[in-house]
Amino acid sequence: MKAVIQCGGMGTRLRPFTSVLPKPLMPIGARPVLELLLKWLRRNGIEEVYITTGYLGHLIRSVCGDGSQWNLKIKYTQEMEPLGTIGPLSLIRDELNDTFVVLNGDVLTDLSLSRFVAAHRMHKDPVTIATACRLIKMDFGVIDEVDNAVQLFREKPTLSHLVSMGIYCMNPDVLRFIPSGIPFGFDDLMLQMMQGGTTVHVYKHDGLWLDIGRVDDFQNAQAIAWEEQSTSIEVAAAAA
Repeated sequence: MKAVIQCGGMGTRLRPFTSVLPKPLMPIGARPVLELLLKWLRRNGIEEVYITTGYLGHLIRSVCGDGSQWNLKIKYTQEMEPLGTIGPLSLIRDELNDTFVVLNGDVLTDLSLSRFVAAHRMHKDPVTIATACRLIKMDFGVIDEVDNAVQLFREKPTLSHLVSMGIYCMNPDVLRFIPSGIPFGFDDLMLQMMQGGTTVHVYKHDGLWLDIGRVDDFQNAQAIAWEEQSTSIEVAAAAA
């Protein structure tokens, strides 16, 4: 199975640090997040990776090379103009001829790819989204009203939401929804698919997940021994 890592973004949430480093090269301990991500993919049985680059892409190429140091085969794309969060897949549509995994270059997780892919293959639809539950603390009093009359008031509540982890399992037929040469986000893809009556599935992960593009998650990631995060990895199952 092939994996596509999206690394073309400008990392605006982590400025000013990302003024000199692309977000996937931000350090987690002594290692760039992208190296930890590549090692996680390899432990999960992935051998062939495409890295889509744009902003400061030459630095990513310099650090990762051809991937041989991790027993991986890495190829790159380069965006001349930003293509959004899912548009870069149009640059390698001829290479994606079987089920593949797409992930953002700023996520760290202990998700088992074998279980995720197995859940995706249980249906025939093009996309499954890996999801996690996030608690969001509101900074405001939240009001529920009917006809301008307050029905319920909650002072700075904590709300629970199912959110995308930025990891997707896809079939090649999803590429027919993605135009070439123009910016196209994952939200655009979801809108097109659902408007056309195509079901999009979710896979609920209850383990570790951090989005290091968020300052809090970036700081929390520093305290975790990522090289030891392999308890949910089943390479033999993935190979089967």
